[in-house]
Amino acid sequence: MLEQIRIVLVNTSHTGNIGSAARAMKTMGLGELWLVDPVSPPDSQAVALAAGASDILGSARIVPTLAEAVADCGLVIGTSARSRTLSWPMLDAREAGEKALAEAPRHPVALVFGRERTGLTNDELQQCHFHVAIPANPEYSSLNLAMAVQTLSYEVRMAWLARVKGEEGEEAITGIEQDYPLSDDLERFYQHLEQTLLETGFIIKPHPGQVMTKLRRLFNRARPEDHELNILRGILTSVQKKGRRQEPNS
Repeated sequence: MLEQIRIVLVNTSHTGNIGSAARAMKTMGLGELWLVDPVSPPDSQAVALAAGASDILGSARIVPTLAEAVADCGLVIGTSARSRTLSWPMLDAREAGEKALAEAPRHPVALVFGRERTGLTNDELQQCHFHVAIPANPEYSSLNLAMAVQTLSYEVRMAWLARVKGEEGEEAITGIEQDYPLSDDLERFYQHLEQTLLETGFIIKPHPGQVMTKLRRLFNRARPEDHELNILRGILTSVQKKGRRQEPNS
């Protein structure tokens, strides 16, 4: 199950932070590292700070966008502060570890960490099903990137150990029966939804407002299953066909 959980670092500025994150991962038994548009690829400084986790650096995947890094993931959890204009389903660190481990038998799971200074953009956060906030001391909540990776990796490991020891029973490992769409499938649904709403005039292209952002939040919160997403796509297609048949008479 731990092999199904990937750590995704977005646009990391300092290679040393990549190495420190790899070290944090390895101490907790995680090995899947994806780097999204790093300022520099891992170098000698990254290897030095990895302190024995250079194998994780060597196998790290480097991709240009977050969408590519999570395309095959059924669950994406992004690190975020709670103070966002548009709230998103939130987890604490322990809940994130438990949820990631619970869904790992079904599909890859991504834990996404943003830039050292500015974190994830709103567009990147919208690609996540849940946001996770680490409840640090509000008077001094300055966690560096490796600390954040260490904290969530630890929670994943604790959830894994609980299942190995049977503390939550066999159903905790195999209890999830739903098949959730992968991130790439959801993105295609959102594109289909937006195109349909543009065609019907519900969204005005020069002034789209926050409609798609709020709909993304709604569907990410609802977590439609594969067959439910197929039904939604079928509805959108039927709406488009109906509208296009009526166009000549309009």
